[in-house]
Amino acid sequence: MKIFIGLRTLTLATALATGVVSMAYAADPMVGGAPMMASKTIVENASQAKNLTTLVAAVKAAGLVETLSGPGPFTVFAPTNAAFDKLPKGTVEKLTQPDMKADLTKILTYHVVAGKVDAAEIVKGIKAGGGSYNMKTVEGETLTAKMDGDKVALIDAKGGGALVETADVFPSNGVVHVIDSVLMPK
Repeated sequence: MKIFIGLRTLTLATALATGVVSMAYAADPMVGGAPMMASKTIVENASQAKNLTTLVAAVKAAGLVETLSGPGPFTVFAPTNAAFDKLPKGTVEKLTQPDMKADLTKILTYHVVAGKVDAAEIVKGIKAGGGSYNMKTVEGETLTAKMDGDKVALIDAKGGGALVETADVFPSNGVVHVIDSVLMPK
């Protein structure tokens, strides 16, 4: 009889036997090919995800790294690179220029809600709200969550929308929901 043990299984078994267990095996989701570690901040995790490089560059250009690395908690709706690619050509390049910092900051903080709002709370709020759930962003305006089939959809102040692709990524300072479009404030 031949026994096959995969490398991951062997590594996990070794970790359990020695008492050293990385939570990456148990609960840390993958985003952009990288594990999102519960021990790292929003910024530390996003910096590892290949599909969030545009967001990370924008956060740096807006000077929000320190804030989003702070204790929070924050709920971040994180647009992917593909989400930023949906914007008109040249928009990202323009927004990351120093003279556009205020506009970029407004857009990015529109993707942040104070506190830790997980998917269960959003869905519960949608049901309790008769089909919609409003969340006040750090920017000051409201995002509206609704159900689109079995996915959560976010509606921005201009009537645009985004779907949550990956929900409930729990870094040390909040929760991240990866979305497929950039949300725009008024």
